[in-house]
Amino acid sequence: MKQIRVLVSKPGLDGHDRGAKVIARALRDAGMEVIYTGLRQTPEQIVQAAIQEDVDVVAMSILSGAHNHLLPKVVELLKKEDAYDDILVIGGGVIPEEDIPYLKECGISEIFTPGTPTSVTIEYIKANLKRQLN
Repeated sequence: MKQIRVLVSKPGLDGHDRGAKVIARALRDAGMEVIYTGLRQTPEQIVQAAIQEDVDVVAMSILSGAHNHLLPKVVELLKKEDAYDDILVIGGGVIPEEDIPYLKECGISEIFTPGTPTSVTIEYIKANLKRQLN
């Protein structure tokens, strides 16, 4: 069976990537193929990488406080490229509880806050892929 391909990215000016590296390693250990884009990615860079790499999931980690702008922008650009219907978009990081409903309305499928076991994220991805793997 084809591996699940996940793009792990750090949008914005956030300089902390330990959490992103932890989740990238956990996803890899769970048998997923992980493409890590590194720090300080623009929404445009994230979407282009997601399309070029033909990923099943875009997982964004954000701690900078710009989540209400950057995460919806990625969804908007994926829709513009006709890629949103095939790609599961999730987010994680330090995101206030009260901002999560807005992000979900904007098309982020799920938000994982600090302390979420990596197993929860892995199971969520497996259960919510938008396209079948062959």
